[in-house]
This record gives sequence, structure tokens and C-alpha cells, in this order.
Amino acid sequence: MQEILNFANPSANYMTHSQEIDSTISRILKSNRYILGDEVSSFEREFAEYIGRDYCIGLNSGTDALVFSLKALGIEQGDEVIVPSHTATPTVAAVVLAGGKPVFIDIDESSYNLNPEKILQCITDRTKAIVVVHLYGQASDMEPILKISTEYGLEIIEDCAQAHGALYNGKKVGTFGDISCFSFFPTKNLGGIGDGGAVVTNRWDLIEKIKAMREYGWNSERISNSVSGVSRLDEIQAGILRIKLKYLDASNAKRSKIALKYKSHLEDLPIRIPRVHSNRFHVFHLYVIEVENRNSVLTELQTLGINAGIHYKVPNHKHPAFQGYLRKNSNLEITERACNTILSLPMYPEISDQQIIRICKGLKEAIFKTK
Repeated sequence: MQEILNFANPSANYMTHSQEIDSTISRILKSNRYILGDEVSSFEREFAEYIGRDYCIGLNSGTDALVFSLKALGIEQGDEVIVPSHTATPTVAAVVLAGGKPVFIDIDESSYNLNPEKILQCITDRTKAIVVVHLYGQASDMEPILKISTEYGLEIIEDCAQAHGALYNGKKVGTFGDISCFSFFPTKNLGGIGDGGAVVTNRWDLIEKIKAMREYGWNSERISNSVSGVSRLDEIQAGILRIKLKYLDASNAKRSKIALKYKSHLEDLPIRIPRVHSNRFHVFHLYVIEVENRNSVLTELQTLGINAGIHYKVPNHKHPAFQGYLRKNSNLEITERACNTILSLPMYPEISDQQIIRICKGLKEAIFKTK
């Protein structure tokens, strides 16, 4: 029976580091400290140093990281926050959960990230912030975005959930915004074995606010000065992330090499392969192509045991939960076109050359069969 190849394979990453992970889990279980102990504080320090920020605070998820960041920056009911529609749902949901109003803009077709030229068209006196998503592992074009934020006094929140270790002009994503958010979902470039997230920033005032939100609005004496729930990165996840962080750059380098192998096999096919901008290091959280007859190609690949993905099939402005936020006369043409043609091929550091060849042969067969 032919092996099933999925677009992600977190268990393969666990097996790569299983000895260290199993030993760490055992040690933590015996420590009698499972919540906000030394593993979390050590990870926060190490991750902040890796990204190049002064502070890091671990949370239960990347979604909470976004919600808490928006709240810490003072986003209130009715405040407008510019977001790309072409992103994972949590990016947009976080804005609404924080009380803000998402303002959808179109993407740059070469990178699938928000188009800086579209930002100016959307700014009003209610605009307070921009959520910049570094989608699929490639940085957004930060220079013009930062120029706009300075001119109009807008806060920048970086959504780095898919771009751990990605670079823009030699600097890591997560170092450009007022505050930056990461997810450690198992399929991420830096992923745990469960949920997890973090915020990084150079601003202690924001960390103090988020630290309170992380635990019931408590101060240092456990007095609630504000109403909040709980969102804590646990010791086991932090311990696992500390191990994987040591190998993140090597893991991203493998992803980059895999992308080059895909390119060599696919560049002659009638598809669109990822474009990597010269001033950016793409860490290929996903390897996303565009292909005509996408749904038929996807079905054919599945018959060959290749489970590709679609990230994302329906743009957020067309989700029932968010349709009411779409401005009249909004033009999201590139976003809508991309959602009909994008396809995520299997991408993870442990994928073999033989598997890559099999995927590329299968894709070629599927394309010509569905023409």
C-alpha cells in the first residue's frame, strides 16, 4: 500500500527529536511544577533573544496572542484595524474579539501578503492599527508599511504565526512592529505538541498588560484589577519548544532546500510556483502553487495518496461571521482569484527526495489528466 503524504507531518518532526523530547517531558513530570515554571520563563527569555526583542510572554495560543496584543494597544469598540482578507481566520477573529472592526484589503499577488499600496485607500479617522501577516513563511514588504504607520500614527501588530525565523532585509520578522505574535501549533515551523503562542515586544508597558490578561487580570499580589480569563503556555509545551528552537534555523534551511527542489521539478509545468523576493528569506511554512482546475487536481492527487491542502479556500470577507465588515466598493480581486487556484504541496523538513519526486510526478499527471 502506497504511503499517504500529507501537506504537513508534525509526528515526523517529533521523531527527529524524540529522545530529547521524551527526556524533557519525563523531567518536567517529575518536577511537580507544570504551570508557569522554569521552562516557560527560560523559553520566554530564549525566544526573545532569538527574535531580537527585549521581552516575550508565553500564552495558550497564537489567537490569544493577537487578541491580547490588540487589547494592550488600546483597541476599543469600533476602532478600525486594517487586515488582509487572505489569512487564517484567527487574524480577523482576533480583531473582532478585541472589539475592533476589521477593514479588509487586497494582497500583493507576488507574495500573497497585504499590498501596502492598498493601505492608504482604507485609512479613516477611526483607523488605529494594521495587522501585518507574514503569510506562508515570507515576510510582508515592511518598509512602506512602516512609513505609512509613522505618517498616520498607526500601531503595527505583526502576525508571525507562519514565519518563525523569516527575514526582511536581514532582520527577523517580529522585530518591526510595536508588538508581534507567534503560534506554536504543531504544524508550525516552531511547533509544540499541542496549542501554544507568544507575544514579543520591546515595550514593557505592553508586557505588563498582557501578563495581567494571561491570569485573571491579577497584579503581583493576585488582586484582579481587570476582568480576564486565563491563557498560559504550560511547562511541557515550553520544554518541547526550547528543544526545537535550537534546531529552528537548520530546519528552516531544510525547508528552503526542499523549495528549490520543488522549483527544479515544477518550473516547466503550467502552474505558478512561489516567488521569493530578493530581500527576504522565505522559511516555507507552506509551499503554495497556483494551478487551473485546482479542485480537480486536488482530487486526482488524493487518488495518488497525496493530500495537498488549500490555504485558504474562502477569503475571510466571505465568511458569514465577517461579511458585515466588508466595505462597499471594496476591491479584493487578487484575493478572490488566489482562493480559487492556490494549492499547498507537502512541505516539512523530513520529506525525502524520493517523496518530492513522487509528488511532482503526481502533480504533473493530475494537471494533464484534468486539462
